[in-house]
Amino acid sequence: MPEYKLIYFNARGRAELTRWLFAYGGVNYVDERITREEWPDKKPNIPGGRVPVLMIGDKPLPQSLAIARYVAKEVGLVPEDNLKAAYCDALADTLAEMMGKVYEVMMSSKTEEEKNQLFKDEVYPKAMVPVLTRLQKRLSENEWFAGDKISWSDIMISLVFGEIHKKKTEFIDPFPAVMGIVNKVRALPKIKDWIAKAPETQF
Repeated sequence: MPEYKLIYFNARGRAELTRWLFAYGGVNYVDERITREEWPDKKPNIPGGRVPVLMIGDKPLPQSLAIARYVAKEVGLVPEDNLKAAYCDALADTLAEMMGKVYEVMMSSKTEEEKNQLFKDEVYPKAMVPVLTRLQKRLSENEWFAGDKISWSDIMISLVFGEIHKKKTEFIDPFPAVMGIVNKVRALPKIKDWIAKAPETQF
């Protein structure tokens, strides 16, 4: 494999999925974390001026989902069947859209009380429940999202809904098959090890 360097802020955010994929595959990489104070000086030298960026040798790959798809393929987590692979892509896009609505509220200037009310009244019922309902049905009928083998979709499900569960257990508990994947992935030795040693960050 080539030398990898993942460039992002000192946060989980849009780079954590790739970190989990690297962990699953046991891949060595440089995890470059940029602080807010460093960003103005670093930004002009970042390809495209945005992060995350994955340096593959001297070649930059931008966009968080493109990076995750590439790494997933490298570590054997993209299904060989083209339709199953497309379903994984569709789920990644769906979860990214859902999390966009979550981040929109989280990063707003509203009070914590107002944010919690928005999550309860708008984000959860309209953005999250439809996704969770479809996942619950699919995961009740299959061992993993794409069938009988783990894929990068399962890693993403565990990351996204596991983090939400930490803060809002009542949001995810009604969907036991989803929680089953959350827990099954987090119990994988290499993922468990990464979670234990990953830097604590706010987001």
